[in-house]
Amino acid sequence: MSLDRVVTTGASGFVGRRLAARFDRGATPLSLRGDGWRQSIDACDFRGATVLHLAARVPGPEASEEQFRRDNAEKTRALAERAAAGGAQRLVFLSTIKVNGEETQARAFRFDDTPAPQGAYARSKWDAERALAAVAAATGLGVVVLRAPLVYGAGAGGSLARLARLADSPLPLPFAALENRRSFLHVEDLVDALIAAAEVPEARGTTLLLAHRQPLSTRELVAGMRRRLARPARLFRMDARQLERLASALGRGERVRALTRSLEVDANRAEAVLAWRAQLGAERAIGDLVAADPGA
Repeated sequence: MSLDRVVTTGASGFVGRRLAARFDRGATPLSLRGDGWRQSIDACDFRGATVLHLAARVPGPEASEEQFRRDNAEKTRALAERAAAGGAQRLVFLSTIKVNGEETQARAFRFDDTPAPQGAYARSKWDAERALAAVAAATGLGVVVLRAPLVYGAGAGGSLARLARLADSPLPLPFAALENRRSFLHVEDLVDALIAAAEVPEARGTTLLLAHRQPLSTRELVAGMRRRLARPARLFRMDARQLERLASALGRGERVRALTRSLEVDANRAEAVLAWRAQLGAERAIGDLVAADPGA
């Protein structure tokens, strides 16, 4: 497929900025913010375009279930319907591994697992995926869904930024006993996957899970951060369940469970379909993350 015409949403975001930099002839940014988002979609020229849909409402304490549904599902459906009517050739949707669930037990998540989204954000992304499937079936629009885990790199926000700031403190941290396994993806590898999903004919109609092949434990992640920051590890042992109980009593249970539990991703199908493999491993990912001055 040709990427002569590209329309992107979320172009000003963490991933979107890296994606836009890859197109020498530029890509057309489409904003879905504010009350005029429908007018913006209606005014966009989709003829022969490939749409890379990255914009989303991300988890935050201030967002309601209805806000997630509107921003992540309703807007995605409207975008797909207008793109199909306007002659777009493909829509690539950046979803989340949280559609599969919040944690893994005996094995990694696979592309054909039954979705088990928990929380408003994950449910809204699953609703968006189903809306895209309905539009594709009704119109013939080529749709590719990519589910990503935590994305590392300079400028990453959210839980990774908070953890980097914590690692950049002199505080001893209770992570020495945590041998959980969590998959990750460097932002540049994600951009490579997005472009491949737009170009590869065989990707049409697929849902693909992305990740680097090397998972990380929280112990390894924090120790790696402190090593790159030239700080001593200063990790002490606390049982994961004990740490979770303490965090729950302090109102931080969900945040700490993301540190204590496993979430592994099997990216084999994405690797085969896209002829792609994540190249940038833990050392590069951690280095880029802490190099962005986590204490600022």
